[in-house]
Parts: sequence; structure tokens; C-alpha cells
Amino acid sequence: MFASLTRAVFPNSNDRALRAYQRRVPKITALEPAMQALPDDALAAKTVEFRDRLAQGEKLDDLLAEAFAVVREASRRVLGQRHFDVQMVGGMVLHEGKIAEMKTGEGKTLVATLPVYLNALTGKGVHVVTVNDYLARRDADWMGQIYKFLGMTVGVIVHDLDDLQRREQYQCDITYGTNNEFGFDYLRDNMRYRLEDMVQRDFNFAIVDEVDSILIDEARTPLIISGPADDSSDLYRQVDEVIKVLVTDPETYEKDEKLRTVAMTEPGAERVEDMMRAAGVLTEGNLYDIFNVSLVHHAQQSLRAHTLYSRDVDYIVRNGEVILIDEFTGRMMHGRRFSEGLHQALEAKEHVTVQPENQTLASITFQNYFRLYPKLAGMTGTAMTEADEFAEIYKLEVIEIPTNVLVIRNDEHDEVYRTAAEKYEAVAKLIDEARSRNQPVLVGTTSIEKSEIISELLKSKHVPHAVLNARYHEQESEIVAQAGAPGAVTIATNMAGRGTDIKLGGNLEMRLRKELDGITDEAVRAAIQEKVQTEISAAHEVVKEAGGLLVIGTERHESRRVDNQLRGRSGRQGDPGQSRFFLSLEDDLMRIFGSDRMGGMLQRLGLQQGEAIVHPWINKALEKAQKKVEARNFDMRKNVLKYDDVMNAQRKEVYAQRKEFMRTPDVSETIADMRAEILATMVRLRVPEKGLTENWQLTELAADLQRVLGVDLPVEQWGREEGIDESALEERIEQAATQLSADKEQRFGAETMHYIERSILIQMLDTVWKEHLYALDHLRQGIGLRAYGQRDPLNEYKSEAFVLFNFMLDELKERVTGMLARVEIAQEQPPPLPPMPFAASLMQEVHPAAGSGFGEAGDVGELEPAWSEGAVMIGSSRPTAGSVDPANPSTWGTVGRNAACPCGSGKKYKFCHGRII
Repeated sequence: MFASLTRAVFPNSNDRALRAYQRRVPKITALEPAMQALPDDALAAKTVEFRDRLAQGEKLDDLLAEAFAVVREASRRVLGQRHFDVQMVGGMVLHEGKIAEMKTGEGKTLVATLPVYLNALTGKGVHVVTVNDYLARRDADWMGQIYKFLGMTVGVIVHDLDDLQRREQYQCDITYGTNNEFGFDYLRDNMRYRLEDMVQRDFNFAIVDEVDSILIDEARTPLIISGPADDSSDLYRQVDEVIKVLVTDPETYEKDEKLRTVAMTEPGAERVEDMMRAAGVLTEGNLYDIFNVSLVHHAQQSLRAHTLYSRDVDYIVRNGEVILIDEFTGRMMHGRRFSEGLHQALEAKEHVTVQPENQTLASITFQNYFRLYPKLAGMTGTAMTEADEFAEIYKLEVIEIPTNVLVIRNDEHDEVYRTAAEKYEAVAKLIDEARSRNQPVLVGTTSIEKSEIISELLKSKHVPHAVLNARYHEQESEIVAQAGAPGAVTIATNMAGRGTDIKLGGNLEMRLRKELDGITDEAVRAAIQEKVQTEISAAHEVVKEAGGLLVIGTERHESRRVDNQLRGRSGRQGDPGQSRFFLSLEDDLMRIFGSDRMGGMLQRLGLQQGEAIVHPWINKALEKAQKKVEARNFDMRKNVLKYDDVMNAQRKEVYAQRKEFMRTPDVSETIADMRAEILATMVRLRVPEKGLTENWQLTELAADLQRVLGVDLPVEQWGREEGIDESALEERIEQAATQLSADKEQRFGAETMHYIERSILIQMLDTVWKEHLYALDHLRQGIGLRAYGQRDPLNEYKSEAFVLFNFMLDELKERVTGMLARVEIAQEQPPPLPPMPFAASLMQEVHPAAGSGFGEAGDVGELEPAWSEGAVMIGSSRPTAGSVDPANPSTWGTVGRNAACPCGSGKKYKFCHGRII
């Protein structure tokens, strides 16, 4: 009471912000009678009027009150739903680029229509981001009725669209889609060869639904598009047979569940070495010799697969595939794979087909993707606990919107039992009691495994129930819709992002859709509709009398947000409700993160077998444990972001440059600059500035020029001329190279040559960028060890990434110069190829799960990019293996920088004859 009085006298920042928004609501309400008086066509014509006013210089804020009033009236006419005043406040918060926290059942989907319509008036496009394809389609169809009534176009991006369809959807005023689809489209667009092949427009404004799930829970790892590398599937299976035996002895490895790490002990490593040698996998040396590093990697990943990842908890096996489970929503994550070979290790463990490893072609984190939008907003039922993270990472302020009707749900204290078996028995007993008074029950679990334990227990007690987890994803909306029916029992893996409200008595819309399906007779439809409405109304009163929806949590989640989301399913729109969590000392959170003194404390409180302890101390201890986990996860996400920020600066530069190349029809000036720089570097390497002529390495310089330009220049003859210096020599070489290019342009034609130059420039940029990402992946994996040398790994990573980036640019100049010097036009007409650097069937989109690291490690083969569409076939003169003389560099042709040097030294080419600095 004192706290309420203090808050009334000294309002906090959230209260002050709300008062400012609430002062603007009466202006919108005052426009309602005028809007109601307009006929449909006049109301729809308001869109054209607003756009004309924007064109004349008015701002969006000037139109806000009228636009919101138009949307409110359109919604009333089309959907039969009128926005509440608190929803108007939520719309203002979103329009200002903030996060609106609105409790479950407060109509967030409808709230979004207000700022979406207003910002779509600019014609620049608005993206509404949802957590899955089902919700994207549903919301686009449902809310799309309002937008279409007002003359706007609505698109939806889902997994199975082709590029033409995607481009059409992105051109709409409003586009719905999932975070993954938007992110992967951005990466794919930056791998295309022509501007007209890109599908996305420039970013404008995005509203993220379930913003905490997308920007926090899924932000620990990046989106990755990868291409095929060498196939080592047999090795994964062979190593799996070894590790399967090893894990039967706990003395052979050390596991830390809190940090989710595992490592072999010394006896374990010796045993693995012996078993690998016996199996013929280890053929020479010991396990930790440098040439066996790949075996160590495979063994480590197989050990992680067997000890840290459990079937039906972290993943399920369906149709011969290992499918990951989202730890926060319980959904199957089709198309996502663990990186660094961990997914292959799981496939070997489960004896399904081991898919080939992949190499990163493009990558971005959700943090950096969503920060590309000039204006970003979000909405969710639970964001205040993560307000600091939203402010620090995304510069987003969280505003808590009050409910339309006061929440009267009764949140009871947790009950703590000694064992999980006792806890489950108590849950089953409470479910039986609730059913006896026709009270619906929603049971929340943290994994598929635990939901099925409860399901089996209820089956043994003959309690009818529905199970909602990743195994039955297809029916989830129907199951949730009827979870509020009298006596219904629903077991849900996790309720985050389910997107369908649980209404007391049952969901009228879903019931009608199901029962009216296929019936065309209007009289019959009307009779059924009346019957269903009567049944739902009667059931609503029965459930209300029984106490509303009872939410039972069978375990505390790592995050308080997820627990709050589960509780929030009950007590929507002023309905009665009840929530209670059942815990045991065997629960993961209690066991791993709980205080070591908790067990002793419970003993002192008198906890006996079969009894429960209910005490505020327990709640406080659990909240502390959850805060510790949340802080750890925040640090992990910040760490990923710090490293990705380094790559992000480079990524933005490369993508911007790439787009500029595509936009420019003639890049010959850029090519000439590259050629001049690489030739100058080669001359400086062999001809020291102001050095004596007898120290000039003219033979080596001639060999370098032959390797890059493919021509023999009389460099030694020029060098013996009287009075020549290094500048004159460099100028002659550059003139010769320029003349070579001019001759080619004359033979091919200027237009053809410009096309060839642009194609090679973009393709070589893609190739060196791909290799750069591979180098950064490896740098990232080992950089943490620098801390042992008292060096900051992040600063070391920044420094070395900068060096690698400059090396990549030098490599690009040399490759482009060399390729253009050797390019010829083939006589035959090539078949048209897709305008992507890799065939779509060979690319994989990966969003690795948290804790798996990022990037894809392993033996990587040379990947040749496909050529862009067109009638010109570009080739280069590469000598065959038999024609290469190790002693004569002029016979080597073009050698990859990372390939072995043809001289036979055993070094990489870039560290031997290919060294340019």
C-alpha cells in the first residue's frame, strides 16, 4: 500500500511516459464519430489523402491521430473489433520505435495495425516479424483485411517461395514473415550478381512480435549460409563407435553442466588413442600430433554429442533426420543445424545419414541484422526483465502498457518436493482435483521428455489430455484454442510464441471454422453457429465459476520471462485464473544453479518424503538462481555481438562495395587502379627503392609478372638500360599491362569487356570474402587462448581481423588482375546458370543453437563460384599437373594463395613464392 502511494506521488519513468501518451488518446477518440459517418469508399480514400499530405511536407506524427482513428474504424467494420484506449497507447509506443510490453490476451496483433498502417503510408515498406510461418500467414490473412480495406497491399514471406514471389511480396506496403526468412533473404541478396535479382528493398521500419524471443533468446548465434566442403561422414561414424564405448566410463571425461562443456581426461585420451589405433582410424603418431588435429576435433564433437545433448530434449529424430528443438518454444527448427561438425556427430550417434560438413559463405547475427533498420519496434508480454539488454544492445526503450481490465489471477507460491517422482504425483493429484470441478488445466514443461513423462502418468490414471510439443507441431493451434474448455487438460512443452489465445470455455472462431468447414447451406450454417455460440457461452460461465484457467508449471525455466509467459496464459482480459509451480531438488535449475545450501535449508524447514515446502524464501532463492543464469546468457550474447561487430564493419563495407560494382556498368577504372597497385607492390618487393641495380631481383620479378599477367616481359633487358630507376621500370611494366588490357578490349569489344570485368570482379570478391570468413572462423575458435598470455582476446581478434581484411583486399587485386590477363571467350554457348554464387541445392541456411559456437570448421575444399547468367563463358589458362616444373614458376599458371607452393617446399603458396610483402 505504501509503495502504491509513493508511486502515485513520485511516478517512475514508465508512468511519466504513459501519462504523455494517454493525453493524446482523447484526440483520437474525438475523431471517432466523424470516421463512423464516412461510407466505406470515403474511409478507404483516406489513405490517398494521407499520402498526398505527406508528399506536401507533413510528417507522420502530424497524421497520427487521424490515421489511428481510421484504422480503429476500419477494424470495427472489417473484423468487428474496436481498439481499446490502451491499445492506442501501445500503437504510439511502437510508432516511436520502442518496445511495448502488453500482457497476453491484450491484443498485440491488433495493436500492430496502428503503427504499421501509419508507417506504410510512406511507401517504403513495413516488415512485421513473427516467430514462425503459421503466425506470419495467419496475421497476414487476419490483419490484412484491414490493410486491404484501406487500399494497401499485404505480402507474406514463408519458406517455400521462389525469388520472383519473394520480390513481389517485398514490394507490398506491408510484409509479414519470420526473422529467419528476412535474415536469410538479406544474406542471399548480397550473394547475387545482378541488382534486378535482389528481392529485398531498402530497410525502413520493422515491428518484431515476441521481441524478447527473437532479439534475445535466438540472438546468441548467427544466421549462416554455407556451401559444401569435403565429405568426412565415414570418419564421424568410426569415431562415434569409439566414443560410444568411452562414455560408459565416467572416469574418462569431465563434464560441467553449468557451462555445458566436456573434455577428455588423460586416461580418457589414452584410451581413445588405443581404440582409434585398433580401429584403423589413427594410422601414425599419437592423437595430439599436428597431422591428427582433425581426429581430435571429431572425437571432441562426438563426446559432446553423447554427453551434453539428449534425444527428445535438445533434438528429435524424424524421417531419418536429426531435427533441433528450440529450447525456449519447444518447436522443431527445420533447416537449422549445429555447426563445427556437432550436427554430424549427432547424426552418427543416432545412426542416421551423416550429411556433409559445410563452409560459411555468408553470416550475420540477429543483433546486427535488426540494427540495419532505421526504425525498429517490438511487442511482447514479457520484456521488463530484459529492459537493460534491449537498451544496451538495440537502444530500445521498454514501456509497460497497463491492461485494459485489471488482472485478478492468483499466482501462488511454489511447492518444492524432494524428488521428481513426488512432484509429478502432486501435479497429477492437482489436475484430478481441477477436473472434478470442470476447471481447465494447462501444464507447462521444459522439454519433450518431461511432457511425455507427465502424459504417461496421466494415461495410467485414465485422465484424458492433449499434448502440445514439437512432435505434434501441426495441430498446436487447435490444441491451444480449446485448452480453456471445461475440464480440458493440456500439456505444453513451452508456451512462448504460441500466438493463439486461450479463451475460457473454448475458442469460438476455431470451433466455428472447424464445424462449418464444407457446409454451404446458409440456414444450416446459421443453426450451427447459434448452437456453438450458446455452448461456448455456457462453458465460459462454468469455467469462470470453477476459478478460470489453472496454469501448472512443472519446473522453473532458466529465464523468468518464460515462466511469466506461462503464467500469463491465465487471467486474460480480467478473467479469473490461478498459477502454481511444482519443483523438486532434482530439477536442472535447482541442481545446477541453485545455492549449495538450498538442500540443507529445506531440511531445516522440515521437508519429508511426500511433503512439499511452500515458503517465500524458496521463491527468492530461485529468483536469484534465474538472475544468475540470465546474466550469464546476457554475457554470452554480448560476447557474440562484440566479435560479430568486428566482422559486421567488414561485412557492411564488402556488401556496399559489391552493390556498387553491380550498379556500375563500367568498372574498368577500378580494375586499372587494382592492376597498378598490385604491380607496384610486386616491383617494390623485387626492386628496393633507391637500392643498387645489382641488388634488383629482375629474374624473380619477371617470373612474378609471368605468373600474374601470363606474359613474358623483357624486364631484365629494361633493367640493364642506362639511367633507368625503379619508377621508370614500374611505369614500363604498367604500360605493358595496360596495353595488354586494351588489346583484349579491342578484340572482345568494349561492352563485352566491361561485362567480363564486372563479372570477374564480383566473383573474385565473393571468393576472397568466403575465404576470409573461413579464416575468421578459425581465428575466432582459438583466440580465447590469448588470455593465457595476459592479452585481451577481443583486442587481439580486432587487430588480426584487420590484418586479414587488408590481406583479403590485396588478394582480390592480384586475383582480378591475373584472371583478366588470362581471360578468353569460349566459342560454345554455355547453358544459363542461376544468378547465385552457389547452386541453391548446395547451400544450407543454418542458425546454430546456443553453445555450439559459430562458423563451420573442418577440412574445406576449394569451392568454385558459378558464373552469372549471360552468353559469355569466361575461362583461364591453367596448366595441367604434368606440365608444371617446380623449378620454373612460369609453368605454374594461377596458384591459389592457400594451395601448396608448386616449388615443393611444403609451405603454402602465400608464404613462399606467392609472398608479396
